[in-house]
Amino acid sequence: MMQKRVIVLCYRKIIDNRSVKQWDKLVFESTYLEFKIQAQNLNQGTVFTSYAELTRNVPNAHRLTGMITPSVTGYIQQLDNVMPDILNNVGRRFLTFCKFQFELINSDINDRGKHQVAINFYSNPLIWHDTIDNYLLISAHFTENQLHAENNSIPVNLMQLQPYVNISSLQYFN
Repeated sequence: MMQKRVIVLCYRKIIDNRSVKQWDKLVFESTYLEFKIQAQNLNQGTVFTSYAELTRNVPNAHRLTGMITPSVTGYIQQLDNVMPDILNNVGRRFLTFCKFQFELINSDINDRGKHQVAINFYSNPLIWHDTIDNYLLISAHFTENQLHAENNSIPVNLMQLQPYVNISSLQYFN
């Protein structure tokens, strides 16, 4: 019997002022507004305006990412646990996520053009059946009991490898 490979995929979605999708624009606006509010609260009496300057010079500025995260949770909930932008070979969104991590990459209180964030989406565990050219053949992680209940047939997806998608963990099972 072949070893079963269980993977977790991570998709890093970068959002900045060049983002064109409506959801991305809403996240951009919400996180920029929240950055300005939180940075100004931390920055009282100093001349620092950029995220980099703040983290180098203002105590507790490293907490800004965590302070901004609540401004994206409502938008994340709108996704209904399905990763944005990731499609299977027939053009359908299929990849579910179980957690996300918000990241403030860059920003400036006085220049919205410098604002850039990332949201890292982590998939539910998946079985990695094969790699065909630059496609992954994957399925949801089933137990042996579920597999027998389905007459040894499970639904699979063929997903093209693409930028900003990474295998974040790999486990082997007999």
